[in-house]
Amino acid sequence: MSKIISDSAYNEQVLNTQINLFFKRYISSKLLKRCGFYKTSGFSCMLLLKTLFSLVFNHKNLWRTLQTDDSLPFAKNTVYRFLNQQTFHWEKFLLSVSSKLVAFFNSLTDDKRATALVIDDSLYSKNRSKKVELLSRVFDHTSHKYQKGYRLLTIGWTDGSSFVPVNFRLLSSAKESNVLYPARACDKRSQAHKRRSLAQSNTTDVVLDLLRQVRKIPAKFVLFDSWFTMPKTVAAIKSMDRDVIGMVRITEKIHYRFNGKWRHIKDIYSQIDKCKDTKNPVIGSAIISVRAKKDSPCNEWVKARLIFVRNTNRKDDAWLAILCTDINLSNEEAVRIYGKRWDIEVFFKMCKSYLALGKESQSRSYEAQVATTSIVFLRYMMIAESVRLEHDEKTWGEIFFRFCDEIKDIEYAKAVKLLIDTMMDILRKSPVLTEEQAQMLIDQFIGALPLFLKERLQLVA
Repeated sequence: MSKIISDSAYNEQVLNTQINLFFKRYISSKLLKRCGFYKTSGFSCMLLLKTLFSLVFNHKNLWRTLQTDDSLPFAKNTVYRFLNQQTFHWEKFLLSVSSKLVAFFNSLTDDKRATALVIDDSLYSKNRSKKVELLSRVFDHTSHKYQKGYRLLTIGWTDGSSFVPVNFRLLSSAKESNVLYPARACDKRSQAHKRRSLAQSNTTDVVLDLLRQVRKIPAKFVLFDSWFTMPKTVAAIKSMDRDVIGMVRITEKIHYRFNGKWRHIKDIYSQIDKCKDTKNPVIGSAIISVRAKKDSPCNEWVKARLIFVRNTNRKDDAWLAILCTDINLSNEEAVRIYGKRWDIEVFFKMCKSYLALGKESQSRSYEAQVATTSIVFLRYMMIAESVRLEHDEKTWGEIFFRFCDEIKDIEYAKAVKLLIDTMMDILRKSPVLTEEQAQMLIDQFIGALPLFLKERLQLVA
């Protein structure tokens, strides 16, 4: 008698198959070795990575699994040594995997469709921790309070349909007074020292460093909110042959050149021609120039467009401003592309609520925080790929395009001619027509048609 597989066992088999396929497509032993994942003895890095990767999908906790699960072939010290290893280049590994996934998504996207890199940060909370490396006081813009943890600065790729996290940095505070626990001493030539140095660097410098590392990722635009839309950052990104679309701070401290003078954003808004249609979300726009520094020469100024839109979250005449360095882009198109920035907010929510971001490891080393965050990003990549494979018809393969080409080749006129030829063949066999013969003729005609046309004619009748 055949054994019936339970739902839980079946779901586990499906999950394992999906994980194995994801690793087969994007993660290999050669890739791990290129990124410094070496072990002199014991269990392979691939086995440890796959085990840690699948914990959340199996509704398991790392600490409880290591304490109670006897099916694991390795002990907890093996896992913690893997997470705390300083020579593993997690950032390079994550960038390599995301580049493969972006290349796959990009092959499904039309060249005319706008793709973009999105940059944003979010709170990486560690409120219960005391002695975690580089733990600092971080201001949470949601609760408007200081909390213990890091700032998770993330750069991702989006085409409006799928979001792929490309790289990240766990930022501590640049002020030593805000750092609650210092970093351990490392060799200054090592990757560990560079990682800790970047964690305490200026955020603008880290953003530009991330963009230089992802220079091979195909994306025309860089999207971010008002925190990052500073003249220095805009000019630096424009020099990298990428256009910026970002929200602008409404302040009198930042000036843009408009009508021959350097003015602040409110002054520019008061001088533009405004749209009187209250239903139109775009109020108006202005062509401006942006400079990185006050002493920057004229040939280094960046031409841009300021787009003023209505703030629909407020009932008064409040407005927002979006800066776009592609002046050939229409106002509506620039606002539409900027809407893709919301994908990174969904990504942060997903990672924190469902993928155990910052909640898995109890290790105190900075490397462990980077390792667990990288694994969470890999999990999101697998989810993004599975959603795209399920909903995008282009992922069905070559047979889909062959069927489309065949249907396209059979035009309407040819289809009608095919029906007439079929009718004429039957009429030649039935020269005399009566009432009964006419009905019989129709039945014969419908019976001689292909099955799919026969069903359509029956539905119409």
